[in-house]
Amino acid sequence: MPPKRTTLQKLKQRLAEIFFPDDPLHRFKNQSWVRKFILGLQFLFPIFQWAPEYGLRPFRSDLVSGLTIASLAIPQGISYAKLANLPPIVGLYSSFVPPLIYSVLGSSRHLGVGPVSIASLVMGSMLTESVSSTQDPILYLKLAFTATFFAGLFQASLGLLR
Repeated sequence: MPPKRTTLQKLKQRLAEIFFPDDPLHRFKNQSWVRKFILGLQFLFPIFQWAPEYGLRPFRSDLVSGLTIASLAIPQGISYAKLANLPPIVGLYSSFVPPLIYSVLGSSRHLGVGPVSIASLVMGSMLTESVSSTQDPILYLKLAFTATFFAGLFQASLGLLR
């Protein structure tokens, strides 16, 4: 028969199973502080994990695929900016910046990041309810930036807290 556990012990175990099912910090146990620092960097920035092993052969393939995706992302980004009633340059930035950030912070090899049509339509309709894009384009752009900033802040906090 297993030993009796208090309610607090049961609660702690269940919360640990819910929030940390794979215990992301198990690699840190019994390590020197230098190794913990390196593991922490690799945990927060996965590029430090795979970049030392990256070679010229996969770089050529990645370059060709990156140029192919860029040739599709440019008109797509401009179109999505127009869906949200924003200047085309905003669409170009939204197609260019997220993949750069994800290359440093992300770990999935098969994930595509960037603007999507539904988000552009929702952003455009949300902003149009508040202000007209033709009467006050500066305020419209500021509100779009603010909404995007807080959505990104929310996503970053979710990623950090995992």
